Formats: sequence, structure tokens, C-alpha cells
Amino acid sequence: MAGNSQRKGAVRHKGKGNTAGSGGRARKGLEGKGPTPRAEDRVYHKAHRAKQLAEAREASRPKRTPQAQRGGGAEWVAGRNPVVEALRAGIPVVTVYVADGIDRDDRVREVFRMCADKSIPMLQTTKQELDRLTAGATHQGLAIKLPDYEYAHPADLMADALQAPGSPLVVALDQVTDPRNLGAIIRSAAAFGAQGVVIPERRSAGMTAAAWKTSAGAAARIPVARATNLNRVLQDYAKAGFVVVGLAGEGDTDIASIPGVDGPVLLVVGSEGEGLQRLVRENCDVLASIPISSDVESLNAGVATSIALYEISRARAGAED
Repeated sequence: MAGNSQRKGAVRHKGKGNTAGSGGRARKGLEGKGPTPRAEDRVYHKAHRAKQLAEAREASRPKRTPQAQRGGGAEWVAGRNPVVEALRAGIPVVTVYVADGIDRDDRVREVFRMCADKSIPMLQTTKQELDRLTAGATHQGLAIKLPDYEYAHPADLMADALQAPGSPLVVALDQVTDPRNLGAIIRSAAAFGAQGVVIPERRSAGMTAAAWKTSAGAAARIPVARATNLNRVLQDYAKAGFVVVGLAGEGDTDIASIPGVDGPVLLVVGSEGEGLQRLVRENCDVLASIPISSDVESLNAGVATSIALYEISRARAGAED
């Protein structure tokens, strides 16, 4: 006993049985169940429901393009005057958004009246939500959401043009970046019997609200196709029997005298500043010009296209006589 330095009760038991002070419960009964779940992860908690609502709201938000994020583009038209003008022009509208407590001046009352007459849905929202939807644009309590434009495929447009009555006529644009020029060209194309317009995906205006408005409703009647490679489209149209006519100021052929005018024609128009790109020129069968005064360097794309389409229409009418 004298050699035993440990006092009674100081011996540590290493067995896995019941431990003193446990009240007879098994050791596993005392093991923890892990950290407490966050409130938003507990299905019975109101925070979980709030999280679900927030996720659903985020999923329903429109995916804005960089242009739309800069304050209205192909997706949104913001501001009282732009909204009124868009509705007057008959631009397709998904919904008109109105901020709470908006001051109802003559423009707002006209918007309400046009929405009622045309059965356009209206949605009341907060100013903060409208700020978010229009990416901070000066909306003045009014904004409209446009539908996504459905571009045609160049091959489908070509097939439809070849099957249409009369001589096929299609317009292709190269580096035309002003949406108002695009709208004007679409309007002229419809006026002179063209079956459609082809634009490239890059370095080109798209079907924004400005293009819709300038087309004066023609954009709803004539398809616009978008090409990933414009030069390949020109080659495909040429193989299908189209005469590919490039409009260029230095062209040797007068636009009124282009060959093969009574057959399928693809008219290619470049920008006012840069004209046609080199590869685009090389893929044209003929370069045609519009005679103008030497005091004027060039015409803008919209005006030049209108003149060229008129001359093609006049030449075709003369060929039929």
C-alpha cells in the first residue's frame, strides 16, 4: 500500500462502457448532432420560404445584353417620350411597366389609353424595381419591355425568296451599325418587293427599338436573317443563282444597268464611312455605283439602298415590257 502512490478514485478508466455521471445512458446518446442548420435551410422556417422566393425572383429576371445594361436597347425602352413614340409606331411590346405614384401627365394618360385600346399588358411596380430592370436608365416612371426578335436563317430566307412569285430580291448589309439605317433599309426593302434582309452577327445594328420605329411597321412584314459569316452567305447565294451586286462608289457599272437584273439579285450595301470590306467586294459578281454630284462624297446606307432598290425595280419593269 505504501508503494502505491495513486489515491483511490484517481484511476482513469478507459473502458467503453457506461461512464460515471451519465445516468446510465449509452455513450452514443451523448454524441453531438452537428452544427445547427441556418434558418434559411430549415424547411419549416420563414427564412427558408424567403430564400425560395428570392431565388425564383432572380431566375425570372430578364437576361440583359450589355447594350440593354447601358440604359435601354433591344430589350427595353425607357422614358415617357420614347415609350409614347414606341407605342405610336406600333413596336411589339411584351409589357408596359408603370412606377407607383407616377405623375399622370398627358403622355402617361396617352400610354394608358393606347394600352387599353391595343390590349397591351401593364404592370405596376416600384421605382426601385424599374431602376433595376432598366439598368438605371432615366425612365420617368415608364418603360416597356420588347420581345426578343426572332431572326431568320439566311438559307431559309434564300429558299423562301426563290419560291416567292416574281424575281427574287434580297438585301445584305455589311458594317451598317446605325439601327435607324437598318430600319430605313427594311422599310425600303418591303416597299420595293424584296423578300428579306441579311445582316451579320458582328459589327452590325440589330433589331432594336430604333430599328423597329424607323421601319414604320415594315419589320413585322419582312424577315431579317442574321449570318455568322456574311462572305459564306454571299457565296451560297451565288451558287443558288443570285447575281451578287455590291454597291460601291467606285463601281464601274451604273446601278441602273446591272446584268441579270431580271433574275435573282442579292444587293450588298456597306456603311457610309467604310463601304464594303475587301472580302465582301471579292465575293460580289459586280460592283455598281449610284451617279451623284462630285460635291457629295457619299450617301448614307439607307438612302443609297432606297435608290438602288428603285433602280432595280425600274429595270425589271422595263425588262418585262
